[in-house]
Amino acid sequence: MPILNSIISWIIKQRIHQVGLFMKYPVEMQEDWMRKLLSIAKNTEYGKQYHFESIKSAEEFRERIPIIDYEGLKPYVQRLMKGEENLLWPGETKWFAKSSGTTNDKSKFIPVSEDTIQECHFKGGKDLLSFYCNNFPETLLFNGKSLALGGTNKNNGFSASTIYGDISAILLQNLPFWFEFSRVPELSIALMDDWEEKIELLAEKTMYEDVTNISGVPTWTLILAKKILEKTGKNNLLEVWPNLELYVHGAVSFVPYREQFEKLIPSAKMNYVETYNASEGFFGIQDEPGRDDMLLMLDYGIYYEFIPLEELGKDFPKVYHIGEVQMNTVYALVISTNSGLFRYMIGDTIKFTSFYPHRIKICGRTKHFINAFGEELMIDNADKAIEMACKKTNASVKEYTAAPIYFSGNEKAAHEWLIEFEKRPDDINFFTAQLDKALQSLNSDYEAKRNKDMALKMPIVHTLPENTFYNWMKSRNKLGGQNKVPRLSNERNFLNDILEFCNMPAESNT
Repeated sequence: MPILNSIISWIIKQRIHQVGLFMKYPVEMQEDWMRKLLSIAKNTEYGKQYHFESIKSAEEFRERIPIIDYEGLKPYVQRLMKGEENLLWPGETKWFAKSSGTTNDKSKFIPVSEDTIQECHFKGGKDLLSFYCNNFPETLLFNGKSLALGGTNKNNGFSASTIYGDISAILLQNLPFWFEFSRVPELSIALMDDWEEKIELLAEKTMYEDVTNISGVPTWTLILAKKILEKTGKNNLLEVWPNLELYVHGAVSFVPYREQFEKLIPSAKMNYVETYNASEGFFGIQDEPGRDDMLLMLDYGIYYEFIPLEELGKDFPKVYHIGEVQMNTVYALVISTNSGLFRYMIGDTIKFTSFYPHRIKICGRTKHFINAFGEELMIDNADKAIEMACKKTNASVKEYTAAPIYFSGNEKAAHEWLIEFEKRPDDINFFTAQLDKALQSLNSDYEAKRNKDMALKMPIVHTLPENTFYNWMKSRNKLGGQNKVPRLSNERNFLNDILEFCNMPAESNT
């Protein structure tokens, strides 16, 4: 063991040193990856169409290759899923990550190459452990088991060789065989597609294991944790897993969930690490404890570009590379990857919180915000406001969503919120007032619209019965995996659907 520990320590130090280099030279690192991606993909159909071999600079890159969204990518995906090769990236593409990002009916299928699995996603996992062990050298993480909540995958029906599923399921199925000795549960349970049966079996198979770390989407992790406590009769997870020390989370903001986790895991020694691991790639890691931002990983086979939010929708938007961005400006993220996604806008928005090293925070989605009246309310504003209101009212929120109420006759507009509480406030009207006050303190545009009720009146808040969001997701066949409750929407589709599901009227504090 001393020799093994020495080897692991040496590997960690070497990797931390490498990361330090790209912190110092982010522009050079990114330009190098741009050239590598172009060189590798130059003989693909896409590479030939846009003459990758003659592109020599970042300026030529953005002038010659169009920005695309999923609709632009979709024709290539459909052909790849039928078994065609060398369209976006050399060779066969076997895996496709199914992603909606929200509860939309339309699913997206993101091509995932072997290069992306190994040099992006798995590299991100290794770096996460390197940072963690560097920050906590006395860790006993490897003395027990890892519990990872995965999704499911299946053959796509077009070709026997191509498979689609949640990115978590794809990664679990491609892990090296020896990793099975250190993780739970067995793959047959981890990849089950019946989520309710999976939760039952996950609880049964893991509650007697020595779990030291968990990774997964917070919503489904909480459901599993409560099922385990129900089956064991224990009061908290430390009574089940006394050596639990790390929870790795991502996909949604952890802010609304933190209080619930701290009650389930009442230990000052428990550590939480955020990652930015999407279907399209592994982008960021919280590299230092206590921070609320993430290090943007620049050597994972991804070339990044950034579009200011106000430029979205323009025919020729301004686009910046890593050396041109500004602090605290909200950008839509554009990526080119070693799966053959070139200048693909993934729909996420971020902002930079530091340079050298370049750290980021996720602001939300390009389509998931409320800006019906010029208030530009982003998800990070909403999450923080919910947290502030909960502290003022001794409440705890489990899930929420919000949408605008539009002007009608003499009635002013407003925001309507559907909230499922873990612990309800004593006075919902006081909670609503605190939520409104917090939003005004966080967002000057919202504050201006609320001034003297000129454009927006007080928010309308509905409290929903326990498990409403879970049952609504279930009714839409959206349990588990990458599926998430939409936090904000500029339209009322989701909110009206949930109200109808609950047989509740709109526009009243209830």
